[in-house]
Amino acid sequence: MAYRPTNPLIVQSDKTILLETHSDRFEEARDALSGFAELIKSPEHIHTYRISPLSLWNAAALGWDPDEVKDTLEDLSKYDLPNNVLADIDDYMSRYGRLKLVPSDEPGELSLISDDPVVLAHVSAHRLVIPHLAGGGVADGKLRVRTSERGFIKHALIQVGYPVEDLAGYMEGDPLNIELSSHTQAGRDFALRQYQVEAVNAFYAGGSARGGSGVIVLPCGAGKTVVGIGAMARVQSKTLVLTTNVTALRQWRQEIIDKTGLTEDQVTEYSGEQKEIGPVTVTTYQILTYRKKKTDEFTHFHIFNENNWGLIIYDEVHLLPAPVFRAVANLQSRRRIGLTATLVREDGKEEEVFSLIGPKKYDVPWRVLEKQGFVAEATCTEVRVPFWDDDLRMEYALADQRRKYRLSACNPAKLRIVSRLLKTHDDDRILIIGQYLDQLHDIARLIDAPMITGETPQSERDTLYAGFRDGSVKRLVVSRVANFAVDLPDANVAIQVSGTFGSRQEEAQRLGRVLRPKNSGDNSARFYTIVTQDSTEQDFSARRQLFLTEQGYRYEIENAEP
Repeated sequence: MAYRPTNPLIVQSDKTILLETHSDRFEEARDALSGFAELIKSPEHIHTYRISPLSLWNAAALGWDPDEVKDTLEDLSKYDLPNNVLADIDDYMSRYGRLKLVPSDEPGELSLISDDPVVLAHVSAHRLVIPHLAGGGVADGKLRVRTSERGFIKHALIQVGYPVEDLAGYMEGDPLNIELSSHTQAGRDFALRQYQVEAVNAFYAGGSARGGSGVIVLPCGAGKTVVGIGAMARVQSKTLVLTTNVTALRQWRQEIIDKTGLTEDQVTEYSGEQKEIGPVTVTTYQILTYRKKKTDEFTHFHIFNENNWGLIIYDEVHLLPAPVFRAVANLQSRRRIGLTATLVREDGKEEEVFSLIGPKKYDVPWRVLEKQGFVAEATCTEVRVPFWDDDLRMEYALADQRRKYRLSACNPAKLRIVSRLLKTHDDDRILIIGQYLDQLHDIARLIDAPMITGETPQSERDTLYAGFRDGSVKRLVVSRVANFAVDLPDANVAIQVSGTFGSRQEEAQRLGRVLRPKNSGDNSARFYTIVTQDSTEQDFSARRQLFLTEQGYRYEIENAEP
C-alpha cells in the first residue's frame, strides 16, 4: 500500500473522508472537496466529509466526470483509494443522465428514454414510478409519461436512484422586452460581474433544453439578485419572482427597476398589502402558502397557473416551503432558477430541490469572492461565556434537553458581553441578532436601540432599515426576520446572541448580513456568536458552523472572563 505522509486526505471505505487541517495542502483539498462531498463535522484538527449520491449527482451536473473526482482524491490522499469507493463514484455519477425525459409525438405525453434497456425495465416496474406512467410498459426503447406528471416522475426517479436529465424543453411564456441598464438610477455604472455572467450562462445554456432550470449558489452579498435580473434579460419573458418576505420583495422590485429598462408599472407587488399581477410580478412564499384553514386550498396558488410565465425565480431556494413543492412539480414546463447561498436544508429536502428546481448549475466558494473583493473579508469569533449565576447553573443541570437549550441560549451573562462588544465597536454599524424575543427586548432596553421582530409593521421596518443605511441608526436589534434578503451594505458587525438550534443555513445567512461590500472603503466585517460554555448550545454551535467551515471560515474562540 502506497503511503504519502504529506497529503492531507484519508479516504475510507464507508465513503467518509478525513481532512487534516494542519496540512500545507489543506485549503487546496477543502476547495476541491466542496465540489463533490459534504462536510459532516469540523473539529480543530480533522474535518470529516462524506461522499453521497446527491453530492456526486450535483458534481456531475456541474461538469465533473468520475475520473476527475477519482484523480483529485488520488492526488490528495495519503493512502490508495478503496476499490468500493472508486466503483461507487463511477456508478453514481454515471446514473445522472442515464435516463432522459424528451418530447413525444403523442399529445399530452413525454418519453423517458435510456441507452440501457435494463435500467428502463427496472424503473418501469418500480412502485414509485408506475403511478406517473401513461401505461404500455417499455416500447421502442422508451416509457410513456403523462406531461402532467413531469415533476412527479423526476422526484420519484431520484428516490429510486436514477436522477433524470430533463430535455423535454420549455414553454416560452409571454414575451417581454427586458434590457439591462448601463447605469443605475443614482448614476453609477452597472454591468454584470464576470462570475455573474458565468452563472447566467450556466443556467441558460444558450436557450437549449439542457439549460433553463437549476440552482445558482453564491455567497450573501455577491449579487444573486443581479444574477436573477441577468436571467430575466436572457429569457426575455414574463417573470414571476418568489421571495422570503415583504422587505425582500420590495428590494427585488427596486433592484429590477433600478437595473433594467422596465418601468414601475411593469414590476408589480403581490403581497398582503397589494395584489397586482404585471409583466414582472414579485411575491412571497408566505402569501403563496396562505390559507384560512388547514383543510382549505391555498388561496393564492392560482397565480402560478393563470399566467403564462416564461421564467420563475425562487429566491433563497433552500427555504422553499414544502407546500410549494407540489406547485413546482406542476411547473416543469416553465424555465426556473433557484438562488441561494447554501443548498443546505434543515428538513433534508435537498433531493426535492435537485429534482424539481434543477441541479446545481454554478457555485463559487465564498472565500474566492472575498479574495477578489466582491464580498467583505469576515472574521468570525465564538465568545464562550459560562453561567455566572449558581442558581441558574443548578436549574440548567436539572432541566430537560429543550429547557437546557433555552436556558443556555438566554444566559443573562450574554448581555454583559454584548455591552463589551459595543464599546469595542463604538463607531461601527452593528446588528444584534437572536432567536428569543424576551432576550432581544432585554438587549434593546439595555443598549437603548430599536428592535425589529415579526410583529413590527412593515412601514416601521422600512423606516428603521433606511435609518441604518443612512447612518442615523447605528445599532439595530433584530429577530429571525432579518436572517434573509435584507440589504444593509454598511453593516460591518453582527453579534449573534441565540439561534435556531444547529441550523447551518441560519448561521450562513446571518454572517451574510455583514458580507456585502462596504461603501466606506474598509471592506472588512466581524461576526460574533455568543454561546454558553459547556452547554448544549455550545454543541449546537459546532453544527451551525459546518457550512461556513466548508467555505473556508474559521472561528476564533474566546473565553469570557467575569
